[in-house]
Amino acid sequence: MKIAVKSLKNRKVKEIELPESVFAYPYKEHLIHTAVQAYLAGQRQGTHKVKQRGDVQGSTRKLYRQKGTGRSRAGRSSSPLRRGGGTVHGPQPRSYEKGLSVREKRNALKSALSRKLANSEFLVVSNFELESHKTGEFAASLAGLKLDGRTLLVDRFENLNLALAVRNNPAVKAVDALGVTVYDVVDRAHVIVSEEALGRLVEVLSK
Repeated sequence: MKIAVKSLKNRKVKEIELPESVFAYPYKEHLIHTAVQAYLAGQRQGTHKVKQRGDVQGSTRKLYRQKGTGRSRAGRSSSPLRRGGGTVHGPQPRSYEKGLSVREKRNALKSALSRKLANSEFLVVSNFELESHKTGEFAASLAGLKLDGRTLLVDRFENLNLALAVRNNPAVKAVDALGVTVYDVVDRAHVIVSEEALGRLVEVLSK
């Protein structure tokens, strides 16, 4: 399986071989869906909390005597029945993390990337070496690739010019080759990978 390597000016530089074990992986919608759910669940902080009856400060003294007042038999002021009292079955700090094995994550990513390649939404460029960190200049050079929609760029964290050039562009996101997630792939219309990043990505997914 071969794919053309292009420059940012949309000129073909050469062709490289893609491993079928990674980029010819069958499309597994349920596995991708599970991986996306696990990713989004992991982003939740889970720090929400309300005060239960035992968390409300105040006297434990009975509000008034049991009989003779014509009122209900009221206990302490922290009762959930009273204003300012505790909340029954309210949210408490918890982890929303969903268990997903390393193998499942790897296979889900292979499936998502294979789908992108099959739909001609996967592109390999020679590099992302930029002379400037200007957002407008990079957007103009990226327009030369004639891609419409939100785009995911895969390179390396050390490429500071690339990180600065895309951070003010909501349609473009840049990630390291080892930080690609299934959510990033399916959330973007196109995936552009540098040749160097592709090698690192294939090395991880081929294990």
